[in-house]
Amino acid sequence: MIEHLVSPAQCLGYLAFVFGVACFAQQNDRRFKIFMALECTAYIGHFWLLGQPTAVASTTVSLLRSLASLQARTPAIGVFFIVLSAGLGVWLMQGWLSLLPIAASCIGTYALFFLSGARMRALMLVGTLLWLVNNLWIGSIGGTALEAVLAATNLHTLWRMRRDAQRRDSALA
Repeated sequence: MIEHLVSPAQCLGYLAFVFGVACFAQQNDRRFKIFMALECTAYIGHFWLLGQPTAVASTTVSLLRSLASLQARTPAIGVFFIVLSAGLGVWLMQGWLSLLPIAASCIGTYALFFLSGARMRALMLVGTLLWLVNNLWIGSIGGTALEAVLAATNLHTLWRMRRDAQRRDSALA
């Protein structure tokens, strides 16, 4: 049992957890995207060692998406990454569980390239929950912990955004 907890696959999951938490702690967009790229890199190795090709493909697309977003954020790039995620996912699909990372990647790309504010965060929460279910199902300890923390953080941020909007509305009334 202890060997499973400290296996190379799980250690890469723990590393992804550290980079993911560091990512969402960043206020600077460039550092946010760099830490997201580092998180994706660790996740690629993690999912590879766990034998999850659709998760590897989806995370690789997310890595490329993060790197591309350092340079530009246009709708055409967003559509390209959605088509790439869906195409690779369908090609590598190994059953219904494979749909979770495919959908999460497409949803995350749409949110990042086409939405902003609370709408973007709400859609990112859907993607996070899909990854959470995927990681629970495949036995990813670090990945499950990361997605659970990100979901809680995102819910808290959405709550704060709603509270602040209500306060602004009350002040204007």
